[in-house]
Amino acid sequence: MGSHSAVLLQVFIVLCLVVFQSSAVKVDADLNTTLTVDASDSSGSPIPDTLLGIFFEEINHAGAGGLWAELVSNRGFEAGGPNTPSNIDPWAIIGNVSYINVETDRTSLFDRNKIALRLEVLCDTTGDNICPTGGVGVYNPGFWGMNIEQGKKYKVVFYVRSTGSINLLVSFTGSNGLGNLASAEITGSASDVSNWTKVETILEAKATDHNARLQLTTTTKGVIWLDQVSAMPQDTYKGHGFRSDLFGMLANMKPRFIRFPGGCFVEGEWLRNAFRWKESVGPWEERPGHFGDVWMYWTDDGLGYFEFLQLAEDLGAAPIWVFNNGISHQDQVDTTAVLPFVQEALDGIEFARGDATSKWGSLRASMGHPEPFDLKYVAVGNEDCNKKNYRGNYLKFYSAIRSAYPDIQIISNCDASSQPLNHPADLYDYHLYTNAKDMFSRATAFDRTSRSGPKAFVSEYAVTGSDAGTGSLKAALAEAGFLIGLERNSDVVHMISYAPLFVNTNDRRWNPDAIVFNSYQFYGTPSYWVQLFFSESSGATLLKASLQSTLSNSLVASAITWKNPVDGNNYIRIKVVNFNVNAVDLHISFNGLDPNTVQLSGSTKTVLTSSSLTDENSFSQPKKVVPIQSLLQSVGREVNVVVPPYSFTSFDFLKQSTNLEIIRTDSSSRASI
Repeated sequence: MGSHSAVLLQVFIVLCLVVFQSSAVKVDADLNTTLTVDASDSSGSPIPDTLLGIFFEEINHAGAGGLWAELVSNRGFEAGGPNTPSNIDPWAIIGNVSYINVETDRTSLFDRNKIALRLEVLCDTTGDNICPTGGVGVYNPGFWGMNIEQGKKYKVVFYVRSTGSINLLVSFTGSNGLGNLASAEITGSASDVSNWTKVETILEAKATDHNARLQLTTTTKGVIWLDQVSAMPQDTYKGHGFRSDLFGMLANMKPRFIRFPGGCFVEGEWLRNAFRWKESVGPWEERPGHFGDVWMYWTDDGLGYFEFLQLAEDLGAAPIWVFNNGISHQDQVDTTAVLPFVQEALDGIEFARGDATSKWGSLRASMGHPEPFDLKYVAVGNEDCNKKNYRGNYLKFYSAIRSAYPDIQIISNCDASSQPLNHPADLYDYHLYTNAKDMFSRATAFDRTSRSGPKAFVSEYAVTGSDAGTGSLKAALAEAGFLIGLERNSDVVHMISYAPLFVNTNDRRWNPDAIVFNSYQFYGTPSYWVQLFFSESSGATLLKASLQSTLSNSLVASAITWKNPVDGNNYIRIKVVNFNVNAVDLHISFNGLDPNTVQLSGSTKTVLTSSSLTDENSFSQPKKVVPIQSLLQSVGREVNVVVPPYSFTSFDFLKQSTNLEIIRTDSSSRASI
């Protein structure tokens, strides 16, 4: 090719690049997009204090192997069922059959969980059958590996008995049994352990391994029984058993309520496998655990009813207890026989709220919480509205609870957003799982809902399917648009929570989820970060805002005023979702403000976007799609801003009537909103 042709080719390439770049950042200035906000003190309406919260369900190993910090899986050997011999998975044997025989039997100390593990040790330190180096016994890998970190302490508890003296080595090792991360030798005479004996020891790790296991080994011939083996980190939140890093992710959301423990987990595929609160309270060793047959895994129920109430208190969130109303996915109790279920619900409320001298309140007090929990919301079942017996069962629960606890707010499973309920309720459930386009369009879902009657509790929502991946920007932006619509209708929508909250990457039962984790890592999906944009909305003031745009199908906005408890300042927050391929030149006009009310110093812009709608966060790139905050360059009663394509943007305008020094900067930083 000649030089002249080469020059022409270079010019052509440059022109193409200019055209491409200009189109990639094209601003739809010709669309005349204006947001007019009435910011006068008298025009706003209060947003409920309870607007944004969280929904915790035992799904994806959210609790067992997740937020609940217990390291041992199947700690009581009950997961294999009540009959023996039984499967002890994930426990495994160290040593072959010439050295040790292991089996389950029904000799446990505890009446509600009778299975124990029997180890017959055939080898010894002397004689013809010498134990192998390191001894024989059993090990537990936890939930896909135990996270053991150098310098941290772990409390190991187990019950033991034997026909003779014992010499057990309790240790954390690597996944292959090599490397002693921490260990303690447990010895006892025959008289010491002839009956079941509780053993406690603290292990301090001298090295780090994120995929460790717990071993109990011996080189002493004899028969040993083990039961209720637990290993807990000593750095759980307030010592309450919650994994500190995951608890921190919840606390950052500033939830005003927590709905628990489900979801389908409450119902069960069959009633015999439904979550029962009475089986999940009292000393952890005595809890029988149960198999969750909807999400198909065993839980020891260490994270039980008491712990959920404690979690709510630790978060400063109102507990919302969802209980079974005699209905599962496959079977249901006739209304004429539902009264025992009603009594169980009343007993559960007494456990939470009763005086320390009451029957169930005294059990709560014995667990270390003599003062009542602040339980003011209960939900009668989950997604049961269309079941044959739901209305009849619901009315039995409603009548009994209203009579005994008139202040408790009762939540129905039936959606009243488009038609009235045929039964009394204080709030009603609204669940939405759909594609991104439909989710975004639902921003107007409550615009025409009746303003009288029970209020809406949007207790489960998420974009699902191919649009969502395992947590995409596209899903998050559609959800942000939906949330703006709910915020604008907060006179009738009083509570909102995303679902599901957590997923352990080793057991994804549902996609997507808000918080992703394994034994030692975690990150928030874009949907998690979207929720943080609304963390100040609960208890704020909703301002009247009018958007004039030809992009009505792809642009939504809202405005609130809120007070920052950290600096004591008042802010106007404008939130805008641009669900469009082009950037938008947005003119914001404030009415009802004094000339110097909006200040530049301290006013910020926060943007959630990325180069592709399918972008997701991951362990390798946990902050690929996170909000980026920067200072605003020019503010006043009239503001012109550019809203990036496919983005969620929040503008926080500082309201202050003092003359502050104007600080101009081009710096930006990643921020937790």
